[in-house]
Amino acid sequence: MSSALFSIVVLLLAVVITVMVFRRFRLPPILGYLLVGMSIGPFAFGWLPDDATTNHLAEFGIVFLMFSIGLEFSLAQLSAMRRTVFGLGGAQVTLTIVAVMAIALAIGFDWREGLTLGGILAMTSTAIVAKLLMERVALQSIHGRLVMGVLLFQDLAVVPLLVLLPALAQGPERFVAAFGIAFLKAALILSILLWYGRGLMRRFFHLVARQKSSEIFVLNVLLITLGLAWVTELAGLSMALGAFVAGILISETEYRYQVEDYIKPFRDVLLGLFFVTIGMKLDPRALIDNLPWVLLTVMAIVIIKFAIVWSLVRAFRHPASVATRCGLILSNAGEFGFVLMAQAGLLGLLGEGELQIVLAAMLISMLIAPLAIGQMDRIVLYFCESEWTERALHLHELAIKAMGRDRHVIICGYGRSGQTLARFLAREDIAFIALDADPDRVRQAAAAGDSVVFGDAGRRDVLLAAGASRAAAMVVSFSDVAISLRILEHAREVNPGLPIIVRTTDDSELEKLQNAGATEVVPEILEGSLMLASHAMLLLGIPLARVLARIREVRRDRYHLMRGFFHGVSDLGMDVEDSDQPRLKSVMLSDGAAAVGKSLDDLNLEELEVEINTIYRQRTRIVSPKPESVLETGDVVVLLGRPDALGLAEDRLIRFAD
Repeated sequence: MSSALFSIVVLLLAVVITVMVFRRFRLPPILGYLLVGMSIGPFAFGWLPDDATTNHLAEFGIVFLMFSIGLEFSLAQLSAMRRTVFGLGGAQVTLTIVAVMAIALAIGFDWREGLTLGGILAMTSTAIVAKLLMERVALQSIHGRLVMGVLLFQDLAVVPLLVLLPALAQGPERFVAAFGIAFLKAALILSILLWYGRGLMRRFFHLVARQKSSEIFVLNVLLITLGLAWVTELAGLSMALGAFVAGILISETEYRYQVEDYIKPFRDVLLGLFFVTIGMKLDPRALIDNLPWVLLTVMAIVIIKFAIVWSLVRAFRHPASVATRCGLILSNAGEFGFVLMAQAGLLGLLGEGELQIVLAAMLISMLIAPLAIGQMDRIVLYFCESEWTERALHLHELAIKAMGRDRHVIICGYGRSGQTLARFLAREDIAFIALDADPDRVRQAAAAGDSVVFGDAGRRDVLLAAGASRAAAMVVSFSDVAISLRILEHAREVNPGLPIIVRTTDDSELEKLQNAGATEVVPEILEGSLMLASHAMLLLGIPLARVLARIREVRRDRYHLMRGFFHGVSDLGMDVEDSDQPRLKSVMLSDGAAAVGKSLDDLNLEELEVEINTIYRQRTRIVSPKPESVLETGDVVVLLGRPDALGLAEDRLIRFAD
């Protein structure tokens, strides 16, 4: 027992440290899990055994991964993107499998091994690609939509491939019969479950939801997911197929988002364990011994997938620049490839040597993917003349629209907030130019007569063409801090005195944006709270002039009055990144507390980046107390700071050294 407990502690410690480092450098956590498995697995330090128990737990990770894919499955989305999904995506997967099979046969592999390798290498990492596209605000670009369509088909293609692999393991002479039986079983079970399951699932969830118990709700989700996985396994199919069906059935109910929220912790933990077990299978010595083959395989993966995607995108009549971007994004391996590889290894379809080489090559291709995508714009500009022409045309169009305009407003981002601002400016006859990176939105808005142009506001040349040097003001209407900081940097170079208003979600990055040059920062959550407070005060009979004065005072003080809040149980579901925001904490000074009789200056809480927001003393509230204020017994001190600093400050108030 002590040995098993030691293995678990080592695993958790390694995972926590590694994933923290990867998140710090904005790298996908999947790669961290893989490296942890490689480090503590049987081929390295040997702290975690590669036994049946570990593999069984990893299988549950695959189950919840497929469940999540089913949960996000949307017939409406599939119908809207059918040409991209089934046309481009289907061709990419098919041609990649055929190309890999041809190469495998040429170097002496069996056709079954070639087909298995083709299915594994046809996949691309949805987690890495979606995250990087989201960070670059490129999900709605032309190449972003094409890439997501291909990834959607790859997710769907995993299901028939999981049915195919057990049939391949039966041997060449029994393959046709085994695959036919497996296909009929899958078709029959899917038909029954999807036909009869939708109505039953909705009624059953209604029954469970009436209990108003989150515990029963979570247990029900686990029951349905694992129950359907057991049914498909009982029928001789994979558990992943049943989990996928469970996700589809639940996605048709109104409880979809609640289920996704509840299941996320289970899914992420089990998926992490799955990728750790995949990393455990990589032998560093085999990697070194077969390094030439590994590098050759990496080159083959990248070149073949890039060439296929580039050719297909061009065949779909998109420019070379779009084809190059899609090729660079989709040329890496993916997590579903590891899922298929794990199944192939268990079924004996691939030898240990082949598994080691392909696994190492897939891992390396995923490691270099963020680098390739990060340099994508430079690569496209270097190789694609059309990109220069297209950019020049956009800049020319933007410069013509901005020509002759002076003291106008530049709106960065033409989403809902940007369009609302534009309507107000139009009513006041104030000239404006809006920049947006979504070509569809720009086309529709421009056709309706709006002054909007396609352009990336994070680029200096775009801001120059928009007339930033002579503009009256600039408004960043979307809440992406990284891009806002880039816009601020370029705008301050072009026009140091330009007033810039920046929208953000909350007050966590308020100082950073202000220090970068934002004239005003508008935090959505705080402004919503201000509106709520103003309406409440007006309804209570407080004069409008006083309400407006209070709001102006809060804004003038940079929302200082509203910084931080007391956290409770309802805030436990917040994202990990948001949990480090400033918050409030009450500390009561009892008789004998170290801070009693000391002034705020004596406590020196500034070095902890904590301030005393309020002192509540004998039913009197002292807001923003002075540094010379002396604390007394019975005072309730309200601290404002980050969670880790608040703990240190509380310790200093209560147990301050004499």
